[in-house]
Amino acid sequence: MLNRVVLIGRLTRDPELRYTASGVAVARFTLAVNRNYKNQQGEREADFINITAWRGLGENCANYTRKGSLVGLEGRLQVKSYENQEGRTVWTTEVVADDVRFLESKNNSTNDNNSGDSNRGYNQNQSKKQMQEQDPFESVGKPIDLSDDDLPF
Repeated sequence: MLNRVVLIGRLTRDPELRYTASGVAVARFTLAVNRNYKNQQGEREADFINITAWRGLGENCANYTRKGSLVGLEGRLQVKSYENQEGRTVWTTEVVADDVRFLESKNNSTNDNNSGDSNRGYNQNQSKKQMQEQDPFESVGKPIDLSDDDLPF
């Protein structure tokens, strides 16, 4: 049997971190994932998928992501059911994350915050167009200068 889900999207809200009675961390959030096509009005639609991350992974998601963060994740689809107050069966679907990757730096996810290292390698006087035209692979094979602030954990 195979049950694998791979998603890339943006958080629609800050992760909600809670702990079970036995002290196990669980984070819940919703991921907006764009569809590959546009509707009849020319707009791109998105699916909003509920995500659950347990233990250390859940704590990392709660500590290092927020609304709008771009993440990639791998997990499994889980379907549950319960009876509501009217006695009807309600089905819920969620993805239980096994691995979450933070796809943009903390500095890139903030709006107009140039205080960090997100502009490293660029002249402060360059226009956005000039920065976009610069070869993103020019530093391949060269040492990477990272500080502890660049790491998500």
